[in-house]
Amino acid sequence: MDIDAKLSILADAAKYDASCASSGAKGRKAAPGGLGSTEGAGICHSYTPDGRCVSLLKILLTNYCIYDCAYCINRRSSGVQRARFTPEEVVRLTLDFYRRNYIEGLFLSSGIIRDADYTMEQLIAVAKSLRTEHKFAGYIHLKTIPNAAPELLREAGLWADRLSINVELPRQRDLDVLAPEKNLVQIGRAMNVVRDGIVEAREDRAKVERAGAPRMPIAFAPAGQATQMIVGATSATDADVLQTSAMLYTRQLIKRVYYSAFSPIPDASALLPPVAPPLLREPRLYQADWLMRFYGFAVHELTTPATPNLDLDVDPKLAWAMRNRAEFPVNVNSAPKEALLRIPGIGVRSVNRMIAARRWTRLRLDDLARLSVALSRAMPFIETADYAPTRLGPDSALLSQRVRSTSQLDLWSTSLVAARTGEL
Repeated sequence: MDIDAKLSILADAAKYDASCASSGAKGRKAAPGGLGSTEGAGICHSYTPDGRCVSLLKILLTNYCIYDCAYCINRRSSGVQRARFTPEEVVRLTLDFYRRNYIEGLFLSSGIIRDADYTMEQLIAVAKSLRTEHKFAGYIHLKTIPNAAPELLREAGLWADRLSINVELPRQRDLDVLAPEKNLVQIGRAMNVVRDGIVEAREDRAKVERAGAPRMPIAFAPAGQATQMIVGATSATDADVLQTSAMLYTRQLIKRVYYSAFSPIPDASALLPPVAPPLLREPRLYQADWLMRFYGFAVHELTTPATPNLDLDVDPKLAWAMRNRAEFPVNVNSAPKEALLRIPGIGVRSVNRMIAARRWTRLRLDDLARLSVALSRAMPFIETADYAPTRLGPDSALLSQRVRSTSQLDLWSTSLVAARTGEL
């Protein structure tokens, strides 16, 4: 099989992994097929913390796999066409794409071939060759194998910017049914190795800087580690998913959890549901994830025992506000930051701007509009120097109708933009 045919198969096989933040590329100016075009096989896009879009070559080393995970199109029992790159071919492809300005980095994953250690060694060989032999300074994201030897995981962190180990499903009993070769305890141990390497590298840099030496780059996985969970392939609720995410952020210091809505795959296993979950479930989880990470919300505030799944009609912050009317209205001229962050329609950046501005003036509605506050969502929940909402009880049908109507107008744009930017 020639390398173009391999690239077609193994780039398509990699598209199901969301943990490199792949997205569309309609904003690029290069003509299709021209120098710098992003429409070739295997080109995806990731966003850096400062919002910069980075083009990546996203491929599998191979789609052969000894595992038989029911949700994976590359599982052992699947009838898909198989292909395999050698490490040298991946290195050559990466360099060729990079020199032509198609990409700025590499996202490399793989099926499990022979055993976990052998597969991990192959992935490391690619990254090590790029860094040491070819002095490649671009971004490298390696998908690591959970039950590979700890020393291999530590070596991978020396050559890659980011490492990721996919949890896939939030509950062990779901893995027992759909991916019996995988174990959450084993995955957690592998994450511990990566976490400890990242922490040690940061501590080493801090010691060097305290000694007066120039600031040096973090030597181990400087972009941290990430993971992915599949949503809708089992009966796991949003509460189950978010509780697992909260644990990963706290214990494993995960940089980012990605959520991938289950979609029926070719040659699907009979163990999987025949239809996909509601499309909005994925962006709602991203919104809830941002609320936990940057707004101070806990899982039990976003979901309840009676409603373990997030409301698809309104975003989770607005749903919380409607359940907790006693907390509102919030006076934007005197409330602490923690209270401001819980107002629907006001994001972290807007809150910081409001706190800075109110040192010099009493905020009015016009001021909030200039500070990028979504007034259509915020007004029922705020007081300003020139505005106070009509006092409505917690069960007011008028409030519910107004808020839900506004939410429906902004449903798609708010969901997708907030999932990316965190401005809720």
